[in-house]
Order: sequence, then C-alpha cells, then structure tokens
Amino acid sequence: MKKLLLIEDDVTVRENTAELLELSNYDVITASNGRHGIEKAKQTHPDIIVCDIMMPEIDGYGVLDALSKDPDTRNIPFIFLSAKTEHKDIRKGMDLGADDYLTKPFEEEELLSAIESRLAKVEILNSHREQVAPQKEEKLSSIEDLKEVFSQEELQFFKKGEAIYEKGKHANFFYLVKRGVVKAHRMDNQGKELITELYKEDDFFGNHTNNSQGSFEDYATAMEDTQLYAVSREEFYNILSTNPKLTMQLVEVLSNNLSELKQQLMDMAYGSVKKKTANTILLFAERIKKHPLKSIRISRADLAGVAGMAPESLIRTLSEFKKDGLIEIEGRNIKLLDSEALKNIK
Repeated sequence: MKKLLLIEDDVTVRENTAELLELSNYDVITASNGRHGIEKAKQTHPDIIVCDIMMPEIDGYGVLDALSKDPDTRNIPFIFLSAKTEHKDIRKGMDLGADDYLTKPFEEEELLSAIESRLAKVEILNSHREQVAPQKEEKLSSIEDLKEVFSQEELQFFKKGEAIYEKGKHANFFYLVKRGVVKAHRMDNQGKELITELYKEDDFFGNHTNNSQGSFEDYATAMEDTQLYAVSREEFYNILSTNPKLTMQLVEVLSNNLSELKQQLMDMAYGSVKKKTANTILLFAERIKKHPLKSIRISRADLAGVAGMAPESLIRTLSEFKKDGLIEIEGRNIKLLDSEALKNIK
C-alpha cells in the first residue's frame, strides 16, 4: 500500500479527500497546515505528497521549497491542489519543482489519475536505474538522442516577456528550446541589464552546477512567444551518468558556448561603440536564424543589454548605420542591408 501525505487546511476538503484516497487503497497521512506538513513529510517519508497552496503559517510553495532542500524529501512526487487558476500561479508551482497541478474543484478520477501517473513514473525511473546501474549501459550517444529524450516531455509555453526562471530560485530543470528565443540576463551594480546569452531553437540551457542546493545564477526570459521542453535535474544527471559519449559531446557544446561568451565580453570591454553595436546586431541575426536581408524585431533595451552600453549610445549608433546605408529601421524592426560592412567595422 502506497503512503500518501495530504496537506490541506480546509477540514471538509481534507476529510473528504482523505476518505476518497483511503477507499482507493492508499495509506493516507494528513496535515492541517504547511508547517505540520513539512514535519510529517520528514518523519514519514511518504511515496507522494498532495498539497494545498493557500494555507496558514507556511503556504504550499513554502512547503515544496523546504522539502526540495532536504536530500531525504526532495525526490518525493509533489502535486499541488489550488483554487488558483492563473497561468502565473501554475507556472510558479511547476518552476519550484511540482510534478502536477490540479485546480479546485477537481474530479475524483482526475486526482487519482494524477497520483497514479506520478507513482508510475517513479517506479519506471527506479526500475531503469536498477537495470543500468550495474553495467552502465550506454543508450544515448549523441546530442540528437538527448533532444529526443527532451521531446518526450510535455511542451511548456511562454509568452513574450514572460520569465522562465529567476536568479536565486532553485534550479529544478534543464531546458531545450523547441521554438522561439530566450535571453539569459543579469543586473550589474548600477542596475543595468546585461544579456549574457541568447538561446534559439535546439539550444539547451539551465544551471549546469551539479549541486543539490543549486540555484539559478541569472534570469531567463522569453524574447518572443516560446516553446520549451524541460527535464528534471535528477533525470538529466541520471542520463549523463549512464551515457559518457553524450556527456563528452555536451561538454564540447558548453565549452563552445563559453568561448563565444568570452569573445562577446572581450568585445564589450575593448571594442568601439560602433563595433559593439554591429556585432550585437549580427549576433541577434545569427541566433534568431534570420536571413541577412530579413528584419529583426528586437527592443533597443535588449540590444543595449547584449552590447553592454547605454541605450542612448546604441540608438545614436543605429542612426549612423542607417545614414550609412548599412541597416534600415522601422519601429522595432532592423533590416540588415550590408552585413559584410557591419562585420568589418573596427
């Protein structure tokens, strides 16, 4: 019999849900608030946790955050129950590492199906580890194989300008871009945004520190409507540990990305304003996979963030490029007219 922890402050909902789960052959433990829920999770080590969000003392987000920091509880499947239905609330829960999110009122079958599917996934993963651990059988040998693994996950959708993750939040996932463009960015001491990387279709990104307490070191935001696949940190590291050839390929990809970032930082530090601006326009054109004669729709703030300069300086330089016939400007759209000339700017 599987052990289930139900954390719910509403007495009626808690009792009715517990009765339903007990009739479905679960050993149900209940907690009336978040603080008691954390204590019982650490004491009983349930097979799965079902938790309300709006609760006194510690809310559901706080419960998940606390349990994710403890090595003994961080891998327990976690399902949120909430009356909140806004996309940002669901996204917050999933970003913290929740496995599923059900909105109240929910159907009995919906809850049971969510629980059964999460428990089944854990059993499959555990069975896989037991099979591959002794012989370390390698099944994935290329980046394309890894992309295929990611593509089996449910697609996540982000609107333009929507945050994918934030600095300091726990790094629960690694991502693969299916469609769209994502910027990684951080703030300098003066509060100015610096874009450190752009991720386009088929790029992987996330926190690459193998550390149970690992958190994101920057922000990631969708620059246009974007579709992503996400794989949990645990599953990602399990893949790498059993597929050394794939790991070496991924290290090479990340090394190339670091080299590009180093060159970008050198250009920002020592290049002229014109060279910085030209390189940034070309970088966006390459990363967004636009033909040189097609328009790039990009905000001046994002261009300045990548170039590492004040927006006013960038705007003046863009005006000079337009006057010289190197680009066309219409609103936010920039059209490259002479990419070779831009490459040769000193």
